[in-house]
Amino acid sequence: MTTFTIQDDFMLDGQPVKLISGALHYFRIVPEYWQDRLEKLKNMGCNCVETYIPWNYHEPKKGQFDFSGRKDVARFVREAQALGLWVILRPTPYICAEWEFGGLPAWLLADDSMRVRSTYQPYLDAVDAYYAELFKVIRPLFFTHGGPVLMCQIENEYGSFGNDKQYLKAIKRLMEKHGCDVPMFTSDGGWREVLDAGTLLNEGVLPTANFGSRTDEQIGALRQFMSDNDIHGPLMCMEFWIGWFNNWGSPLKTRDAKEAAGELDAMLRQGSVNIYMFHGGTNPEFYNGCSYHNGMDPQITSYDYAAPLTEWGTEAEKYAAFREVIAKYNPITPVPLSTPITFKSYGELRCENKVSLFNTLSSLAQPIETDIPQPMEKLGQGYGYILYRAHVGKARELAKAKLADCDDRAQVFVNQKLIATQYKETMGSNIPLTLDHPTDNVIDILVENLGRINYGASLVSPHQRKGIKGGFMLDLHFHTGWQQYCLELDHVDQVDFTGEYQEGVPAFYQFTVDIEEPADTFLNLNGWGKGTAFLNGENLGRFWELGPTHYLYIPAPLLKKGRNTIVLFETEGRTGTVSLDDQPLIDQPQEA
Repeated sequence: MTTFTIQDDFMLDGQPVKLISGALHYFRIVPEYWQDRLEKLKNMGCNCVETYIPWNYHEPKKGQFDFSGRKDVARFVREAQALGLWVILRPTPYICAEWEFGGLPAWLLADDSMRVRSTYQPYLDAVDAYYAELFKVIRPLFFTHGGPVLMCQIENEYGSFGNDKQYLKAIKRLMEKHGCDVPMFTSDGGWREVLDAGTLLNEGVLPTANFGSRTDEQIGALRQFMSDNDIHGPLMCMEFWIGWFNNWGSPLKTRDAKEAAGELDAMLRQGSVNIYMFHGGTNPEFYNGCSYHNGMDPQITSYDYAAPLTEWGTEAEKYAAFREVIAKYNPITPVPLSTPITFKSYGELRCENKVSLFNTLSSLAQPIETDIPQPMEKLGQGYGYILYRAHVGKARELAKAKLADCDDRAQVFVNQKLIATQYKETMGSNIPLTLDHPTDNVIDILVENLGRINYGASLVSPHQRKGIKGGFMLDLHFHTGWQQYCLELDHVDQVDFTGEYQEGVPAFYQFTVDIEEPADTFLNLNGWGKGTAFLNGENLGRFWELGPTHYLYIPAPLLKKGRNTIVLFETEGRTGTVSLDDQPLIDQPQEA
């Protein structure tokens, strides 16, 4: 049986080994392509693969666990093992990863006192229950049980959030309780303050650093930290950032391949590395995360990351440049690619059916009635949209109405006519209302969860709740009496296209395409406003006219022979063309 220990070096079966790993997130890739991406990782020269495990993906509703299909992390690890790759797992409760709420489940926020990433007992109890199920799946994959998993992470960049060593110890103990018997590590930024805050001393936990530039300086800071604290072990950059993520409305970020390869060479001269990302893939469904840069800054559906493999799995410029560097440290024996992948255009599609949201609302959700409007989490909803409806009586003019404490994006309608669109940063500004129906005026407020913040101070609840948290004021008083429609849009087959279509309001649009041979393709959306797209009922992710991307990548396994149905939910009343092409529609990139 394999042995793996951490001494002055990583020791594999008694011999020192340099881990050359690449980050590859199973949850951002269709399972049918896991093997292809892993083969390409091996052919670039890596001997190891790393992946996070997002808690909210496997327990989207409290107590409801799923490790099947696209969520079958055990299958992913076994496929890596079959190719002779070692595996680093990061089953931390919080992952960041530009993922919704950093991987924390939204249902935690139903607790008014919730404090994530802390010793708050209900939080630790929730982690305990999750680990009880997760470790049943991953424990057999550890090298101690014949699997390829060498190490597990206990927290992620905790030094950029807190310095509670009791919390770090609690997570370590929970992992041990549920069977973690492989070496553990932490990862933090490459400077002293976060290393001091985020590491565990005298616990046998290896500190590692995350960075993507100034390698000698930042790995030097880790070296000095380990020396000062009498920590013996190899140097490792656990996230060697070779590109960056992208946000809506900003230019697509790139990075020079030669410059990134030079930094990789500098790191490999001194220790081990995990390239973040080797292949980014796609943020599926509503799982994109959100930054906070003087305001909400949601991340796009693509997680390309300017990686050696593009979002759709083809070799980018960094692939050859990194392979050349890695070959200096690890002999490369290529394996043949086993998954045939082709790209195809299917042409422009014609809209066959359309209906406004208001005229299919009852087929999608049943209203929940409360006096005071409730945020999503209090209603058992995690993601997507929520529509609040109130009947406000007779005709009159109101000089001011306003939303109080609402996240993230709200569209206010009076009698199904759009009056205002506000974002988190503009919530609370006055909205003049003309109530023009003689006896029964209806206010609808459609609120979208753009993605919970995944990093920094705003992780702390209750900031992360979505929907209306305060209320809606008419003049100077809060209005009471609301119907709430939870629209996670996980059953778009229930959209009733026999209803009436109205221009200028949120609506569903249906397209079909007959396919003889499924191939990879791109759903290009030129001229459309904002929304999300579904293929054969599966949520492909969000689109937004802001760019920098105007496409959604469709891997062939999501298509079927014969008739395929595409449904768009668009919220701005803006339409354009829909086509399936062999190239994506992307704005001009910009050097990161």
